[in-house]
Amino acid sequence: MTKNLLMIFTRNPELGKCKTRLAATIGDQAALDIYKFLLEHTVSITQNLQVDKQVHYSVKVREHDIWDAQTYIKKQQNGEDLGIRMEHAFADGFTQGYQNIIIIGSDMYDLSQKDLQNAFEALENNDYVVGPAEDGGYYLFGMKSLNSHVFKNKEWGTNTVLKDTLEDIKDSSVKILEERNDVDYYEDIKDIEVFQKFF
Repeated sequence: MTKNLLMIFTRNPELGKCKTRLAATIGDQAALDIYKFLLEHTVSITQNLQVDKQVHYSVKVREHDIWDAQTYIKKQQNGEDLGIRMEHAFADGFTQGYQNIIIIGSDMYDLSQKDLQNAFEALENNDYVVGPAEDGGYYLFGMKSLNSHVFKNKEWGTNTVLKDTLEDIKDSSVKILEERNDVDYYEDIKDIEVFQKFF
């Protein structure tokens, strides 16, 4: 066990149940194919990271999938909304003794292993590390001790999440990372060459 923990929140890749906003434009099958592609990318940028890693499944833990059980500890998300689920995951991690915990999703194409290493390094000297997403949310959030407040009173999935979260931690030391684009809508990927084969 290391002192650093990366938690990856993921949806089970099932037809019609993932990337629904993207599917509204390109259809369920193409959206599923893109999500599987993004999952594989997330594996590629995390599997060699020198930290402990957990995958938190939205619906059901899968034993034999792209997340190698030798590399990733598999867990089930727990709670009514995203905030509660993240709070439970962080609380569990700190209870286990981790000192620096970062959470990411699994739909970030322009995220690299180096970005994640930089985020953990930033957390050494700051109370929080935040990766702002272009849509007003965040693609990465990390902290050194549990602050349940950051997971409450948020309109998850809206453009106020980042602003409201930064307001919650404005009296602490916060490292803001480079803004990145997560994949939610067709407009997020329509001009990126690697996605052209999907539609």
